[in-house]
Amino acid sequence: MELPCGLTLGSHITVVGKPRWAHPERDPKIALLKEGEEAVMVTQFMMELQGLKTVDGEDPPRILHFNPRLKGDWSGKPVIEQNTCYRMQWGNALRCEGWSSRADEETVDGLVKCEKWLRDDDSNSEDSKATWWLNRLIGWKKKMSYNWPYPFVEGKLFVLTLSAGLEGYHINVDGRHITSFPYRTGFVLEDATGLYLNGDVDVQSVFAASLPASHPSFAPQQHLEMFKKWQAPPLPNGQPELFIGVLSAGNHFAERMAVRKTWMQHELIRSSKIVARFFVALNGRKEINVDLKKEAEYFGDIVIVPYMDNYDLVVLKTVAICEYGVRIVDAKVDVVIKEAKKVQGDGSLYIGNINYYHKPLRNGKWAVTYEEWPEEEYPPYANGPGYIISCDIAGFIVAEFESHKLRLFKMEDVSMGMWVEKFNNTKTVEYIHSLKFCQFGCIEDYYTAHYQSPRQMICLWDKLNQGKSQCCNMR
Repeated sequence: MELPCGLTLGSHITVVGKPRWAHPERDPKIALLKEGEEAVMVTQFMMELQGLKTVDGEDPPRILHFNPRLKGDWSGKPVIEQNTCYRMQWGNALRCEGWSSRADEETVDGLVKCEKWLRDDDSNSEDSKATWWLNRLIGWKKKMSYNWPYPFVEGKLFVLTLSAGLEGYHINVDGRHITSFPYRTGFVLEDATGLYLNGDVDVQSVFAASLPASHPSFAPQQHLEMFKKWQAPPLPNGQPELFIGVLSAGNHFAERMAVRKTWMQHELIRSSKIVARFFVALNGRKEINVDLKKEAEYFGDIVIVPYMDNYDLVVLKTVAICEYGVRIVDAKVDVVIKEAKKVQGDGSLYIGNINYYHKPLRNGKWAVTYEEWPEEEYPPYANGPGYIISCDIAGFIVAEFESHKLRLFKMEDVSMGMWVEKFNNTKTVEYIHSLKFCQFGCIEDYYTAHYQSPRQMICLWDKLNQGKSQCCNMR
């Protein structure tokens, strides 16, 4: 279901559906086959609030992932799992397993995150034990109470209502509050422009109400601030100490603006000792390319590469970064950060969160066929958030590309590892492994972090200016 104007405070969506009966799953994604088992009985479905897809080949962001697992979870019990996903990077899941949220746990608009439902091992819960001992000590008689069952039953209709509160989303099933999921940093209600249902469920009807009649718009003029203070300084006459290439997508106006207002304001970049540029491919929508060209002309920090954006072609942006760094900027990188200072001035280096002995996936969305990569392991490569290479490696990549010898692999970070390994055959490269190049979300005292939203970037920068090296969203 399309939600063209997103959601607003008080919006609610009602879904009437019926979970299907469990089916045998021989390759379950959420449970492990026990010894002797040929299959696991599974029935689960998901309801997602999704945002706009930004790049071909990537999934749209999941602003709320609501996943009831009636059967087939690794715990062996029915559960409800909720999460968010940005640029294909999942956050920490909230699992409701039949126990009520702790008394000291934060609530969402006054409602607990997880309600209690009837479990066959309920006598083992801490609440039950505490109540039993209290009753024994003070002589209370057992008070009869009603235990609600798990809210979803195979073959039985349910009425689920998702509502948007002040602090988070609230889920009611058949008139009873089941769970509440707090909003996570980086998403706002108007981002939820689609409802998606999939899995072992037959949907009877969907009804949405109290939706906004207009949207603040995804147009770039809502994000771009045309002030001279955000423009890139001119290229230096001499060599900069470091050149930074930033992979970006055409319609990521808000992300680029957040970068300009945060670490691109660092004194080393403003003084041109370090040069940073965005590398952007063309978009399938003509109007986005028109706005992109205007943005590039005004800010002076965008390099447009001449092909249509696609996830499998991100590797070409990396080649363009190498060419720009070698031919336009001619950066020297022997003094980039303290790790690089350990290398001799003429040394070749590859710095990042290095993966060693990583095996290609042969099944699933990220499957790599034996024709694409016949070996059982990849060469050492730095994970995707960011890495540093010396200028001689960049020059080698450009030369190999122009002579049609450069192997282009669909995974950009693995491709770089392949190219560095080939270069290493002619000149020794020092591989420097550093956990400071954070792979998952944000950790304190990091150098790079994956998939930080515009709001998170600005929050991180504000904290850094206050002398704090802290993450803004630890969920």
